[in-house]
Amino acid sequence: MDKFRMIFQFFQSNQESFMNGICGIMALASTQMYSAFDFNCPCLPQFNMAYGLGILLVPPFILFLLGFVLNNNISMLAEEWRRPQGQRGKDPAVLRYMFCSMAQRAMIAPAVWVSVTLLDGKCITCAFCTSVPVETLSNASYPLLSQEEIQRVLARIPCKEIYNGQELIANEVAIRYLRCISQALGWCFVLLMTTLAFLVRSLRPCFSQAAFLKSRYWSHYIDIERKLFDETCAEHARSFAKVCIQQFFESMSTDLVAAHCHLPRKASADAGEASKKLLGITDQGTMNMALKSWHRCKPPLHLHPPALPSGNGWAGEGQPPMHPSAPRRETAAYYSLV
Repeated sequence: MDKFRMIFQFFQSNQESFMNGICGIMALASTQMYSAFDFNCPCLPQFNMAYGLGILLVPPFILFLLGFVLNNNISMLAEEWRRPQGQRGKDPAVLRYMFCSMAQRAMIAPAVWVSVTLLDGKCITCAFCTSVPVETLSNASYPLLSQEEIQRVLARIPCKEIYNGQELIANEVAIRYLRCISQALGWCFVLLMTTLAFLVRSLRPCFSQAAFLKSRYWSHYIDIERKLFDETCAEHARSFAKVCIQQFFESMSTDLVAAHCHLPRKASADAGEASKKLLGITDQGTMNMALKSWHRCKPPLHLHPPALPSGNGWAGEGQPPMHPSAPRRETAAYYSLV
């Protein structure tokens, strides 16, 4: 349990670790889904290829979209892309970094599905069973058949229980032939994905490390800023609701005052503390105006420096003035005893 707790805490440490954990879970889920999936090839010349390629390509596309849906940054990316210019400019490099980061994580589960499917070989066997080289693998003594009849016989290769072309081509031979091709494609796909990941991880710092660091920094900043804004709004809403509720009960306390029942002073003290957190925003229209202003013209990313002392200190906009020190004179006195 301690190990699982440590892993869970690592996933919750930051947004990037959390999304890596989600993508890992999705990758494991894709393998479990494929192992639990009941693959049934239709064994018809018109539908074999559509069914086999559909199982190979459609679930990865769904997993890719699901990876974007489960990523919390997709709404942040859309908001940052669609918001007005306002007082803060939009950096296309940051938007590209956010999209590429989400796309890379969303590609993990589809890549696992395609790899497992190709290594298993059922989809390729179903899709391309009618393309088996009959001239090479078939029995030469088998009576001649028309092309349609041969296609109909070959389409039943994935279905051993209804296959009736053992005299034309052995079922085990055709399946082994197609499975070898599928496994070769699967290992090539795994090698290609691993090579691309290695090149991206190793060569990217060699060319644009400074731009990568800036994009990554401001991407994290947008995420943290959004979280802090949500927390601040939630705290303001809590204080606003607390003051509204206390004012409501105070307005309804006339009957208690008439009955010589004194209200506790703690309520007024709590209301005063909650009022301080409202920061002057005490009505719905002002709050709506503040939210619209935050969306339309976010404050620029420039922190105003504090005022510098001007009395006995130094004053200026930049660095303190550096006065060159005067050269120190050294004098020597000689005394003689007469």
